[in-house]
Amino acid sequence: MIRVTRINRVPLVLNSDLVEHIETTPDTVVSLTNGQKFMVLESADEIIRRVIDFRRQIATRGPALLTTGPRTKQPEAEWPAEDRKGRGPEPGPMR
Repeated sequence: MIRVTRINRVPLVLNSDLVEHIETTPDTVVSLTNGQKFMVLESADEIIRRVIDFRRQIATRGPALLTTGPRTKQPEAEWPAEDRKGRGPEPGPMR
């Protein structure tokens, strides 16, 4: 996610994975893969720099960004005996 400023000076956070292309006409227009377009104050070079910085942060910090606390073991799936009849082996641990 990157922070940009719309042409009317309203802040906007964009999902950088959805950026399809950036035009300078003379305003900067960011086009997303879902068809949305945003006119922003930042230059195309500045947006590119922010995307690179954001992805670099993810690459250097890795999965630590995605965790919010200690991981706990998932409980194993349990099926009542009457539901297991004729359905093959009992399920293993959830992954």
